[in-house]
Amino acid sequence: MNQFNHNRGWRKEKSSNSLQESFASVHIPKDGSFKKKLFAYMGPGLLIAVGYMDPGNWATDIAGGAQFGYALLSVVLISNLFAILLQHLSVKLGVVAERDLAQACKDHFHPVVNFILWIFCEIAIAACDLAEVIGSAIALNLLFGIPLSWGVVITIVDVFLILFLQSRGFRYIESIVGGLILIIFIAFFYEIFLSQPEVFPMLQGLIPQKEIITNPSMLYIAIGILGATVMPHNLYLHSSIVQTRNYPRTTEGKKEALKFASIDSSLSLMLAFIINAAILIIAAATFHTSGNKDVADINDAYMLLTPLLGTTLASIFFGIALLASGQNSTLTGTLAGQIVMEGFLNIRLKPWVRRLITRVIAIVPALIISILYGEKGTAELLVFSQVILSMQLSFAVVPLVMFTNSKAKMGEFANKMWIKVLAIIISTIIIFLNLYLLKETFFP
Repeated sequence: MNQFNHNRGWRKEKSSNSLQESFASVHIPKDGSFKKKLFAYMGPGLLIAVGYMDPGNWATDIAGGAQFGYALLSVVLISNLFAILLQHLSVKLGVVAERDLAQACKDHFHPVVNFILWIFCEIAIAACDLAEVIGSAIALNLLFGIPLSWGVVITIVDVFLILFLQSRGFRYIESIVGGLILIIFIAFFYEIFLSQPEVFPMLQGLIPQKEIITNPSMLYIAIGILGATVMPHNLYLHSSIVQTRNYPRTTEGKKEALKFASIDSSLSLMLAFIINAAILIIAAATFHTSGNKDVADINDAYMLLTPLLGTTLASIFFGIALLASGQNSTLTGTLAGQIVMEGFLNIRLKPWVRRLITRVIAIVPALIISILYGEKGTAELLVFSQVILSMQLSFAVVPLVMFTNSKAKMGEFANKMWIKVLAIIISTIIIFLNLYLLKETFFP
């Protein structure tokens, strides 16, 4: 009796597998070594990590480092630890229940509730896509002098890039994402080498300080970092793409899949932490120490890196990392859009149609703002996209924690008591901080 009944506690049989064309398509060696099996499971974590280092995160990290030095490094670390637990729960739902979060919601909630959740999720994906469009357009403007409005239009080409990659297989997408993350990592490693941060204050920044709560402006940026870190669409995405592995759908098979997929997720998110911390460290070492504490957006950072670090390569590497970040997030946004539409509504569109719809929704406001208001407008739109993502987060976190806590739905895989308590505390903190961020944004 090693076959786990994943239908107990669920009202109905699944209508189809999540991401049907990629389901169980990646081979897992049955008798392979630990290393071989881990390598086979590595990949989905990298796709998730991308959401934690997208252009939307850059603005909060740059502002935090420029204004307060290394003090907010502890917030970047805590945000990442929150993310590691939530992504683990997402993996658990996908592996154990063999449903992605959208399918699980469709099974559990009333159709009206599901429709509302789907609308919120689509808004979040469009907001995330907006950040990617703006990030890529800014990078093209900084590197090649292409006007922002033209840069926004050029991002339509992404649609055809995604279509090509999806036709080549899921492992191919993971390899491209891994390569782009490596480019971002090398770029920031070079920037840190140039900026020569002070080691002791940097390590001290990893310890939470009372001032973060007592200083209102520091608290606001800290909440911005927290709010921009956990991406709602990542929780839908991870619960789906973990099922691309061809592991045995038995109790033992699921235990092994859960172990390796969680290692993949945690290692990838620690890499995302290093990159986010690097952005803040560079801003602290370059801008804060030189008195340029009012640097708050990507354009300012790019313009100041060359004169402050004494080489044009500093700005070029920064621009390349930004372009890689925008392109990477594009890949995961497409997949997330496909998953939520199929999961909530059971509507299957061709990937290129789905991608084109999402991109057009993002391009229209980005194009209007870039033409009317230029750099300042697009920078503000980038921040606004993060606020929209914050609004949606609770609607993804609460069902995820609810389902994985349920003994009826998860059987022996249900969260242990300490994970239940921790997940509820983290969810409450995230919801409270996001509500506070919304209040401060609209009613300062």
